Amino acid sequence: MTNDATGTVIVTGGSRGIGAAACRLLAQRGHAVAVNYARDAAAADALAAAIRAGGGQALAVQADVADAQQVAALFARVDRELPPLAGLVNNAGVIDRPARVDQMDAARLQRMFAINVFGSFFCAREAVLRLSTKHGGRGGAIVNISSASARLGSPGQYVDYAAAKGAIDTFTLGLAREVAAEGVRVNAIRPGIIDTEIHASGGLPERVKQMAPLMPMQRAGSADEVAQAIVWLLSEAASYTTGAILDVTGGR
Repeated sequence: MTNDATGTVIVTGGSRGIGAAACRLLAQRGHAVAVNYARDAAAADALAAAIRAGGGQALAVQADVADAQQVAALFARVDRELPPLAGLVNNAGVIDRPARVDQMDAARLQRMFAINVFGSFFCAREAVLRLSTKHGGRGGAIVNISSASARLGSPGQYVDYAAAKGAIDTFTLGLAREVAAEGVRVNAIRPGIIDTEIHASGGLPERVKQMAPLMPMQRAGSADEVAQAIVWLLSEAASYTTGAILDVTGGR
């Protein structure tokens, strides 16, 4: 990302949790924000309105990242309505109910990889086409949201989610090296147990409370703590950091 405070950052899955925290912090740092959402228009619109009320620039944009055409439309709308793109946060992701691999059907696996992996590829492709100096861009940064599960495996719960996030780790390393000479930095963050709504969506609403005493720091992390790491990786303060995978796990 450049020092130009008018640059836009697209945050996928930006209406809640880590994505929303990143949107708020990016706006505070002077960046225009595209708050992408799949279904919760009310939350995305409220967040964008709050950013604008605080003097920032924000736009809520619906798109299912698993659909390449919707992703292309998302970026096209941002091109029309916001300042030039400076960064992308590939945050949109899903988990499912706890299950063993021998209980997982094809529909579950297709959804898991379509959103968590294909969606990140689709969005990164559009971002590189705009940011890379090879394509006439001025450079920028991409941050992919992985998970500590990529190295823990999540046995008995979310092996499919862990595998999808493992793919994100590898994707981050490969893309970072592919575009490093084109002004684009690509890094990933692996959050640990973070106090957001995602646990309830996976059928374990008490997971944060149950896991906190087992953490080295004796607590879960907050979305704001992850957002701080995201914004640092997008900033010029991280100008020599690419291909890095940063654990934000409280030591887990």
